[in-house]
Amino acid sequence: MNVTDLLKDRRSIYALGKDIPVSDDEVIAFIKETTALVPDAFNMKSQRVVVALGDKQDQLWDTIYDAFGGKVAREKIDSFKAAHGTVLYFYDEATVKGLQEQFPLYAANFPIWAQQSNGMLQINIWTGLRALGIGANVQHYNPVIDDAVKKLFNVPENYVLVAQMPFGGILEEAAPKDGEDINARVQIEK
Repeated sequence: MNVTDLLKDRRSIYALGKDIPVSDDEVIAFIKETTALVPDAFNMKSQRVVVALGDKQDQLWDTIYDAFGGKVAREKIDSFKAAHGTVLYFYDEATVKGLQEQFPLYAANFPIWAQQSNGMLQINIWTGLRALGIGANVQHYNPVIDDAVKKLFNVPENYVLVAQMPFGGILEEAAPKDGEDINARVQIEK
């Protein structure tokens, strides 16, 4: 399968279950290797990942529900809790600040570059999980959940939460995508 086929296969899957077609060890090894391979400007290695599995997966989504004080429907939160696990994406603000001090001419760009690298990490993990037969979607309950998540996982204060990616067995495929005129978004100049 080529890269384009892998990207076509990667979709937001919301009907996720606890059973996955590979072991947790295979998922963890894949996430670690991908995190090591994804580039980061100035090789700053700003990305941080927490993978919630088992009881921690359930605790995470209960914590998220509690952080919103019931303002997010329990059914919605439970749909993410029903997944096998969740990848939590962070960047290390201390790393970013260190490079801002070291390279003051680029200081304003380092937070942007950290976010860009985080996006690359997310799409690579998401696509790779799908290649393993695992579905996923991306959620953004931060910043409301930041303090509760840091406490639950004993995450340093300098970690900035960017996204949450529930993943699991695919119970229902995503609906087909609507086509678009890609020329409205891509301009070619020769």
